[in-house]
Amino acid sequence: MATRTSKGSSKGAAGRARASGSGRAAGGAGTGAGKKRPPARKGAAPQQQDPIGWLFSMVGKLIAGVWLVIAHAVGGAVRAFGQGARDLDPAHRRDGLGLAVFALAVVIASLTWGDATGPVADFVNAVVRGAVGSATVMVPILLALLAWRLLRHPDQNAETGRMTIGFSALVVGMVGIGHIAHGTPYPSDGASAMRAAGGFVGFFASAPLMSLVRTGWIGIPLLALLCGFGILVITATPVHRVPERLAEIRELLLRRESPARRTARQGAAPARKPRQTRKKGGEEVAPEDHDKPYDTPVIAEEPDGKRAGHSPEIVPGLAEEEAAETEAVTAQRPLPPDPSPAPRTVEQLVLSTGGGPYTLPDPQLLRPGSAPKPRTKANDQVVNALTSVLEQFSIDAQVIGFTRGPTVTRYEIELGPAVKVEKVTALTKNIAYAVKSADVRILSPIPGKSAIGVEIPNTDKDLVSLGDVLRSQVATTDHHPMIVGLGKDVEGRTIVANLAKMPHILIAGATGAGKSTCINGLICSILMRATPDEVRMVLVDPKRVELSSYDGIPHLITPIITNPKKAAEALEWVVGEMDRRYDDLAASGFRHVDDFNKAVRAGKLVPPPGSERVYQPYPYLLVIVDELADLMMVAPRDVEDSIVRITQLARAAGIHLVIATQRPSVDVVTGLIKANVPSRLAFATSSLADSRVILDQPGAEKLVGQGDALFLPMGASKPMRLQNAFVSESEINKVVEHCKQQMQAEYREDVGASATAKREIDEEIGDDLDLLIQAAELIVTTQFGSTSMLQRKLRVGFAKAGRLMDLLESRGVVGPSEGSKARDVLVKPEDLPGVLASLGAE
Repeated sequence: MATRTSKGSSKGAAGRARASGSGRAAGGAGTGAGKKRPPARKGAAPQQQDPIGWLFSMVGKLIAGVWLVIAHAVGGAVRAFGQGARDLDPAHRRDGLGLAVFALAVVIASLTWGDATGPVADFVNAVVRGAVGSATVMVPILLALLAWRLLRHPDQNAETGRMTIGFSALVVGMVGIGHIAHGTPYPSDGASAMRAAGGFVGFFASAPLMSLVRTGWIGIPLLALLCGFGILVITATPVHRVPERLAEIRELLLRRESPARRTARQGAAPARKPRQTRKKGGEEVAPEDHDKPYDTPVIAEEPDGKRAGHSPEIVPGLAEEEAAETEAVTAQRPLPPDPSPAPRTVEQLVLSTGGGPYTLPDPQLLRPGSAPKPRTKANDQVVNALTSVLEQFSIDAQVIGFTRGPTVTRYEIELGPAVKVEKVTALTKNIAYAVKSADVRILSPIPGKSAIGVEIPNTDKDLVSLGDVLRSQVATTDHHPMIVGLGKDVEGRTIVANLAKMPHILIAGATGAGKSTCINGLICSILMRATPDEVRMVLVDPKRVELSSYDGIPHLITPIITNPKKAAEALEWVVGEMDRRYDDLAASGFRHVDDFNKAVRAGKLVPPPGSERVYQPYPYLLVIVDELADLMMVAPRDVEDSIVRITQLARAAGIHLVIATQRPSVDVVTGLIKANVPSRLAFATSSLADSRVILDQPGAEKLVGQGDALFLPMGASKPMRLQNAFVSESEINKVVEHCKQQMQAEYREDVGASATAKREIDEEIGDDLDLLIQAAELIVTTQFGSTSMLQRKLRVGFAKAGRLMDLLESRGVVGPSEGSKARDVLVKPEDLPGVLASLGAE
């Protein structure tokens, strides 16, 4: 600014010097001083000096000089003021324009609506009434509407321009009709006749038309079409959507909704076409299609246009209208259904206890969360900060909108032409400094949009309740028993997931990040939506306190497991259960347990002749391990083998695994486990390395904790950010108490029973049971007990071979050591099966 001002001043000084120089030259010529005139040519007449001409010349040059001085001074001042105006915030400049238009509307209204007199009032009346005639009363109203548009929606320049064109067409058409109605006067008829009709605008709109058609019966309908075009432009309604808009107006006036629109809003699922059937044992069965193309376990609300929390325009300084705007947007959102049990597509199963049907818990047991806020003063402050950063670094980009989520708001930045994305992504630290937050995450680009996303935590967060998620339309319209509520994403959409399509999930995060609350949400979702005949659970809680609230619920097939060794045995039992289910599927010719259960309920599976087998539907089996690190410390090989085998094969058998850990290191979450657990849910981690272990990409280290998570479902390339649903201890206790009143827990006796006899052996042998059995077979069959032979045959070290020999000595297989001599073998080859059975506790 200072540079331009000095330049203007220097130019003004130069102009003044030139002007004064010209004046001095003129003065010198007049007085005879200065340079001598050139001599006159020979034969030429002598020149006569005209005093009057000389005087006019002097006055003209003086006026020109003064004018140049004044012009340069005024120009420099205007340029300096303009440079200072450019430093103003764009919002202030737009507000100034809106206020100027509003002031013009007030002035015109005061001078044209009343009996104002004076030269100014006469001039304004002559101009306005001469332009639009009897429609003068509409001019202040239209200007006031334009001012309101500029002040209320300053960033919607295209919308304001469209509405200006529409109002102009509407006014021209109406004024033209009024001019025809007054007889189409011409300017030659006088100013009074023109002002009483449509003025010059009405004359130019109607006179050429009337000169062509020569009748008002054609001219008025044509101008009415122009008015209709203006209305369509104002309301942004194409011609083919006119019936739809009329139906909306009728519904708004009558305050009721048509059945067709209600069906479209609720998203009623179309009827499923029957698949081709196949015969099995003389009966027809129709298996479901479990492998759909591009299927995903994530179920989210469909975007409904302008959602609550989404602001396509940015209007800083609207803190005063926050409450009213919140009420308006909340009224636009679809209200949740009545808190009643969700209708189920399957019949209510009667449990084997004979105690009557199992009643699901009332959704009212889960409390609602806080109402979502579409925008707050903090959002406007962040928008101003982002705009300031872009202007400071001279980047051709602007903030075009934001979507406010419960915990994080995503601000959308649109780049200008030929602007690199890296110019914005390189400003991460500058943006974090400007918005006063260290947890800034940049997405380039936002999936599905040509914009860069800047995710910044909210200073005023919303509470996402599990009750609201389970009562949402997206959860109540899907009746699968394995649907669980996850929370809401950055755009405020409700997110639920189908655990049967995961088919397994890894949950990890630092202490206090919300991992245990997520586990409680998954379990409560199952208890709220599924009966024990539909879903059974195995809960592993090495910490002994996280899942103790669920002790005794009828969905458990074994008491809550707190011993890590018993947990490894339970996982081995799950592998055996999987094998048994696959045997039944293979024998009956089905590929999925859902098809098998459907045939069993329909009575279409008949056991072979002479068999006492009674077919029963297999429930889904959900295995939840709350802390994997504790299991991997006790029996890493057995736990890893069981988890890998379950995750590789158990999907079609209806067995699904949820693994949680707060130590996502490579020795806990091994490569084999990660390769077979495709879905990941990462809460806030303490380091970038932990984020890479969970998600195979960074991002979790920038989360803010308390339920803020990144969800990477199976088949997705980028994780979605969501706020996990919260469920309190009191709500959990109410749901558990209801389930216990419906049915007593019935535990399976065979879970972990096979390992009861080998507990003492396991404590001493540990993971060397296989090597010990091989050593016993080798020594008993060869009748030669030598430590060096075990080293060679089993390819183990001296320490391991000596330990195996000591274990065999304690079990009575070999005798004591006698120096360098081989040990005596105390067991005959024919007694080997009994020895192996005792070692393996079989």
